[in-house]
Amino acid sequence: MSQGLSGRPGATGGPLRLGTRKSLMATTQSQRVADLLTERTGRAVELVGVTTQGDVSKALVAQMGGTGVFVNALRDKILSGEVDFAVHSLKDLPTSETPGIALAATPARDDPRDALCSPVKLADLPHGARVGTGSPRRIAQLRALRPDLEVIPIRGNADTRLAKVTDGDLDAVVLAHAGLRRIGRVEAVGEVFDTDQMLPAPGQGALALECRSDRADLLELLGTVNDAATRRAVTAERTILAVLEAGCSAPVGTYAAEVEEELHLTATVAAYDGSRQIRLSASGHPDAAEQIGRDLADRLLAQGADQLMGERD
Repeated sequence: MSQGLSGRPGATGGPLRLGTRKSLMATTQSQRVADLLTERTGRAVELVGVTTQGDVSKALVAQMGGTGVFVNALRDKILSGEVDFAVHSLKDLPTSETPGIALAATPARDDPRDALCSPVKLADLPHGARVGTGSPRRIAQLRALRPDLEVIPIRGNADTRLAKVTDGDLDAVVLAHAGLRRIGRVEAVGEVFDTDQMLPAPGQGALALECRSDRADLLELLGTVNDAATRRAVTAERTILAVLEAGCSAPVGTYAAEVEEELHLTATVAAYDGSRQIRLSASGHPDAAEQIGRDLADRLLAQGADQLMGERD
């Protein structure tokens, strides 16, 4: 990956500099965006690798505070002018705004669901099977589905986690299906969870393109890859997080999609041990995505969602 060019960032005719984390998954999804942008605008795009706090630390994301650990370094590069824009996994974005940074586009979403990486389906795992995931959201919902499982907190890139299954350290791991598809590892999937079983993280399967908020030219250019339906869906989902004041590592699952000209939103807040779960749905006009999310979050809070989020083992 290039380390950038000299001269004015994003100068007309010159390559745009796309900031990305250096992992295989991150560079793969960033290259897809770069190719799509070039196809639609004719502008060349080069990738610039950036190391984030989440890449350096070996701690679980929840232990690092969760919010922004994969994002802040990329935003710093945007603000300093070292890159023109950045591509993030949208589920990693904090819901609070960062001065000077704009969410320029959300391309069409990939499969938002979670996948069980195992030789067998969840129902066929042996009693007391060891399942790896570092996500409190996944842990809570797994324990609700199978209270007998031993859930093992893990982190690392997809190949590192999958190796724990092939090496026999774990019986299964849970990963985002979209990420596995992007890196060509779908053969490891034993089951893709329906959203009735496990709700994904807000924004899962979607990407976020960010740039400086004062770059009107770049906002217009990046807007050519925006998908309006994806943007509305993730707006509803992320509004849930914002109202609940929950970070991206909280035990909160959401999923929104447009069906027959209505936006349907479902959300859950689960106790970490899986013993209790609040699950509610709402629907309305897609243009009211933020209000739909706000109203549903208020209903979750009225049923005690804040208490559930605060409970741990």
